[in-house]
Amino acid sequence: MKRAVILLSGGLDSVTVLAIAKQQGFECYTLSFNYGQRHNSELTAAAKLSKQHGAVEHKVIDIDLAAIGGSALTDNELAVPEQHQQGIPITYVPARNTVFLSIALGWAEVLSAQAIFVGVNAVDYSGYPDCRPEFIAAFERLANLATKAGVEGQKLTVHAPLIKMTKAEIIQQGTALDVDYSQTISCYQADDDGRACGCCDSCRFRKQGFEQAALTDPTRYQ
Repeated sequence: MKRAVILLSGGLDSVTVLAIAKQQGFECYTLSFNYGQRHNSELTAAAKLSKQHGAVEHKVIDIDLAAIGGSALTDNELAVPEQHQQGIPITYVPARNTVFLSIALGWAEVLSAQAIFVGVNAVDYSGYPDCRPEFIAAFERLANLATKAGVEGQKLTVHAPLIKMTKAEIIQQGTALDVDYSQTISCYQADDDGRACGCCDSCRFRKQGFEQAALTDPTRYQ
């Protein structure tokens, strides 16, 4: 069976991607990161969702991105904005997707996996530069240049199936694939029980997505 490494944060988008990869016939290996984010409830959710969707193995990698700071998600002295921000917001974590994809690439090479799946989105999102199609295409080129597997002809593909979808379309697709969104945590500042703030960018996009999809929002709010 063909194998794939799935970046799984525990949020709405990443679990939808896991369900899509499984539907496409991939043997799924899920990867999450304890990177110094504000809360770990999303990691608990990721482990549970990985098991629910039949992943072969789930890993959590420790990386201290809080050590370099620069983001409201990794520096508690910076407030998470609760109003829409112009430009790239302070919730952007410098180089996060590049770091995550690089580690996923290493594991994919060890597993002889043919694919990496990531839940980036360039429609209903906060304008992060590492969520754009250009970034994904560039990283895929790098992946095939920088690895033994790529040099020896085992091409790896980076899949970003949600990249041109609205949040409502993502929710509709996931619902069709039996994703239980009540188990997902998308909030930038969820509490220890996984309850969402309802105010941050991520919560606003999520709420808007359920409204536009004409589906009940199962999110637990503080």
